[in-house]
Amino acid sequence: MSSGGGKRKQRHEEHEEHVNHERWLVSYADMLTLLFVLFVVLYSMSDVNMKKFAQLASGLSSGFGAQSVAFQGQTGPMDGAGNATEIVKIDPGANPGDGKSGTSSLTSQQVAAVKAAMAAEQRKKASQDATAAAKEAENFKKIENKISDALAAQKLLGSVKFTIDRRGLVVTVVTNEVVFDGNRADLQPGGKKILDAIAPSLVKLPNNIEVDGNTNQLKAKTTFYPSGWELSAARASTTVRYLIDHGLAKNRMTAVGNSDTKPLINPSDPRSITMNRRVDIVVLTTLTADQAALLPSAAGEDAKLHSGETSAQAEAAAKRAGTTADSNTDTTTHD
Repeated sequence: MSSGGGKRKQRHEEHEEHVNHERWLVSYADMLTLLFVLFVVLYSMSDVNMKKFAQLASGLSSGFGAQSVAFQGQTGPMDGAGNATEIVKIDPGANPGDGKSGTSSLTSQQVAAVKAAMAAEQRKKASQDATAAAKEAENFKKIENKISDALAAQKLLGSVKFTIDRRGLVVTVVTNEVVFDGNRADLQPGGKKILDAIAPSLVKLPNNIEVDGNTNQLKAKTTFYPSGWELSAARASTTVRYLIDHGLAKNRMTAVGNSDTKPLINPSDPRSITMNRRVDIVVLTTLTADQAALLPSAAGEDAKLHSGETSAQAEAAAKRAGTTADSNTDTTTHD
């Protein structure tokens, strides 16, 4: 009897735990609490301080003229403290989501003011871009002078050409037999000597460096590579590896093979056979795209292919320019 009673009690406890239908109340209460909190937050977000809103509308009104651009205020009923509330109406014409222009509700005078402000902002940006491009072109000219000084010390200044384009400063090394053997991508001693002079000026620069390999337009078959693509890429990679071995950081370097798709001079020119067969070491600009587009015009004559100018030559040219400017200055005698 006692054992039977014990078993019934054990089954009764298991049965009560199994059929507990009141547990959903806990989840339901949690859900109601969360919903309550959500509505409180939404209500607090939608509770606009109408007095501050009216002050904003008044400020906009004084800025754009007699009437507000997007707000029209009128006095509403008294609030609990005895103060008149502001009823603010939103002008549908100023709604940016209705597909209409934001200036559709402006007067002609206000539209003219907006256009003048936009034009002034554009002029300001254009001036800032031009200033940045001019400064970058000046920096590139200094880099060119340093590289030219090192090349001149080794009597190699004539083996390199310079130009400034929207990418940055382009140092062109003509890959004649002194730099690379025909159809080969192994640097000759003369090529190493040129790169030894160029590398120190590039090591401490913040700019990334791109090396472009280029072949000429001759249709002769490449002996050791399937095509000019592989040959030009191999020469660019060889140059990159050499510069990395001489102090340039690996993560700053990029090797590009162009084959004969980017000739330096017109292929019909007899000089193109040697001039288009080259390696370009490009000191990439840090400017934005809009500013970089102004680099060629900011560089002036340096945007054209030219021989390197040493620091001494640049200083002498600056002195000559200063002397010419002084001689052209009008001198007026005052009583």
